Amino acid sequence: MSENAVAVVILAAGQGSRMQSDLPKVLHRLGGAPLVGHALSGARSLEPEQVIVVTGHGSEAVTRAVAKLDPDAQCVLQSEQLGTGHAVQQALPQLEGFQGKVVILYGDTPFIGEDTLAALASHTADLVVLGFEAEDPGRYGRLVVTDKGLERIVEYKDADAATRQIVLCNSGVMALDADLLRLLIVRLSDDNAAGEYYLTDLVALARAEGRRADVVTCDEEETLGINTRAELARAEALFQARARARAMEDGVTLSDPGSTFFALDTVIGRDAIIGQNVVFGPGVTVESGAEILPFCHLEGCHVSAGATVGPFARLRPGAELGGDVHVGNFVEIKNTVLDEGAKVGHLTYLGDAHVGEATNIGAGTITCNYDGVMKHRTTIGARAFIGSDTMLVAPVTVGADAMTGSGSVITEDVPDGALAIGRARQATKLGLATRLMAALRARKETR
Repeated sequence: MSENAVAVVILAAGQGSRMQSDLPKVLHRLGGAPLVGHALSGARSLEPEQVIVVTGHGSEAVTRAVAKLDPDAQCVLQSEQLGTGHAVQQALPQLEGFQGKVVILYGDTPFIGEDTLAALASHTADLVVLGFEAEDPGRYGRLVVTDKGLERIVEYKDADAATRQIVLCNSGVMALDADLLRLLIVRLSDDNAAGEYYLTDLVALARAEGRRADVVTCDEEETLGINTRAELARAEALFQARARARAMEDGVTLSDPGSTFFALDTVIGRDAIIGQNVVFGPGVTVESGAEILPFCHLEGCHVSAGATVGPFARLRPGAELGGDVHVGNFVEIKNTVLDEGAKVGHLTYLGDAHVGEATNIGAGTITCNYDGVMKHRTTIGARAFIGSDTMLVAPVTVGADAMTGSGSVITEDVPDGALAIGRARQATKLGLATRLMAALRARKETR
């Protein structure tokens, strides 16, 4: 264990009744990820030895979500919600033997930046509280600071008129030495109107022990907590504004920034071009120089350099587009690899497939991958030509340099270089259309 070791405790036990939801508050999505996912992402920026999430309301759902987001994080249950101090107590068994700094975060506070977290974790004081200067301090707790550091935290209801003039407010986030935490947490009292154990009382207890408490400050918007749907909507707007600005600073062209929507983990390379009304769901990487045309939706996919997507295309999880691939309008790709230079122009569904390099997929092509129970794969070789309106009934393989005739239903493998035609022979009945229409019109007149 290094001398600069860090552990993170994330408090995620609250019900969030003001959200008016059956879903635990920390599982509501921001930037395509649960709120607790943002806290976990921030925590991991510290390269901690441990991450512990304290769950409560909806603990099973929260635990499942945490396991998907961060398999190395540990979850502990706060069966009764008796305050923030009580919540941290539930994490102590997991911290047994840990020596270093413990950073305490909240699962509904998604915007605390990496630099701020690093400042908290590296501060030399025994206990550090994250504060912010509020434009409207309102009913926030106030941080009373002297030349000896943080003297005390005063809740609004307990503050006199002079203290209420202080604009330095308490975010609730703090960091302290693990041994000090173990020493003080058991001394917290629930002798207050709410009958709860408050982390804020640790400041007075630390100073009574002769320890130094101090404050790290950040911008107010970093401390934004989510308690209502309206606050979630404001947070989404803030997240998107930040993501758009960061993308453009990194050399990405956004044709209409206000209509482009990012997820927490979206990665886009420099000189990529993103058209208007493009939505990135979780798990998308777009390499440098690729272009996403307007009105596309991407999720769980990878787009290589030089590829173009859209307009009006959908890339679903497992879509892998090689260099210089073209995916056109009204094309849907799912769990499919398109090798370099492949072209899928329009009106096509490719699912559970592999398409070789320089292959052309005609309009209206469908991989029939699902039999009602199982999914099956389609493999198409390099430089193949799939005629328009081809149905590829998986499992099936079309070889390299092979072709299918337009309107074919392909149910058997096609060898390399072969042409496969799977459609009924056309029959032409001369004059029948004229006679048939005349008969139908006559029938209609007699009704």
